[in-house]
Amino acid sequence: MVAERFQMYIDGKWVDAEGRKTFEVINPADKSVVGIVPDAGVAETRRAIEAADRAFRSWSKTPAKERGVILKRVMDLMAEGRDEIARLVVLENGKPYEEAKGEVGFSMGYFGWFAEEARRTYGDIVPSPFAHKRLWVTQQPVGVVGAITPWNFPANMITRKIAPAMAAGCTVVLKPASATPMTALAIARCAQDAGLPPGVLNIVTASKSRPIGDEMLNNPLVKKIGFTGSTAVGKGLMEQAAKQIKRISFELGGNAPFIIFDDADFDKALDGAIAMKFLRVGGQSCICANRIYVQESIASGFIPAFVEKTKALKVGLGFEPGMQVGPLINREAQQSMQEFVDDAVAHGAKVLTGGKPYTKPPLDKGFFFEPTVLVDVKDDTRVCVEEIFGPIAPILTFKTEEEVIRRANETTYGLASYFYSRDMGRIVRVSEGLEAGLVGVNDAAGYTHEIPFGGFKESGLGREGGREGIEEYMEVKSVVVALPT
Repeated sequence: MVAERFQMYIDGKWVDAEGRKTFEVINPADKSVVGIVPDAGVAETRRAIEAADRAFRSWSKTPAKERGVILKRVMDLMAEGRDEIARLVVLENGKPYEEAKGEVGFSMGYFGWFAEEARRTYGDIVPSPFAHKRLWVTQQPVGVVGAITPWNFPANMITRKIAPAMAAGCTVVLKPASATPMTALAIARCAQDAGLPPGVLNIVTASKSRPIGDEMLNNPLVKKIGFTGSTAVGKGLMEQAAKQIKRISFELGGNAPFIIFDDADFDKALDGAIAMKFLRVGGQSCICANRIYVQESIASGFIPAFVEKTKALKVGLGFEPGMQVGPLINREAQQSMQEFVDDAVAHGAKVLTGGKPYTKPPLDKGFFFEPTVLVDVKDDTRVCVEEIFGPIAPILTFKTEEEVIRRANETTYGLASYFYSRDMGRIVRVSEGLEAGLVGVNDAAGYTHEIPFGGFKESGLGREGGREGIEEYMEVKSVVVALPT
């Protein structure tokens, strides 16, 4: 396969990096080069920011209804090109093609949702305590937004940020992950074809994130930073953003508990646990199940059934029909999985299936790791304390509701959590007791466009999606009018 060549999108134009510098995009399934992309730096980022600042002056004054028409057009063009965008997702990310198509379909929905929400950024007329004064509260766009997105959902992570920002009247400079820039550029093409004015959306690709991020954080024209990634990186960005008191919204790491009570619908809980552990980018998702807690009275039946379904998962190349689990993103991720397993075993855990990289063709050519199930795992081992971000399922048992809520909450993270039960009283108690921004009750599908998504504790700041998602890109202004006397 011949590697495809791409250009960046800045100020409505497709451009190369200075000196025509490029970097390669690698397919994690076979380590082949699938794309050659501009390798930008500070100069290109500054140009993009300045273009966004110029565009903001007119885009912010464009009626919300007109902005919404363009965003809906972007959604329609993404729908027309869904198969092609999904192809790029598979090439640079490795996930199965059907999963990639699902991601693209969901991601374009953010343009539809926020196109409508743009018209609903209401203000207030507040009753005044003074007869000669009137009090108005309005909302207006914050300004230029610097967005930094990860590789695990190359389409969804982008649209979840740029759609509300542009709907609010902001302009955007986006730095996609170096592992998966091609999907971002395909979305930019849809935006251009939809008639989005130059400078409203700019895509800067680079092999290194640090220079781009530093320019976004230090440039006073950028008023807000939106970031999805690790908690460690988020803390560093937050520290830098504090120097200019920039607005920030972060979706950071997770350590999601997945709890199965003895009164749960057994089959639905089993399928849900498999789906939320292995069927979202092979476990490389912040909201994937990280720790699976099974009530003792059903553990003897649940664990063998879970192992059987894990062994039946179809692992392979993304374009092969019926594939369910693809590769990890790179060698470092593959090595990390082995370290998790080795550490757990050293502390007394047992491997019931999996536990190592694939060594036979064709999977040995990529960064594949066997779907793994661990038992006899201790709460304080790395695989339970840290975010796994891969296809390893540690199974722990518990006795009581109070015990499992306490153990589930004993983490610095608070992004997502899940539990299965048919007891209505328990559903209320546990959903209120779990310290997470998303709680799935008898559901392992994750979030939707219509509700806000974000984390408690060290899992982030702010919310994406829902009506709250557009508010992250708005400033609230109070106007006091003293009438002439």
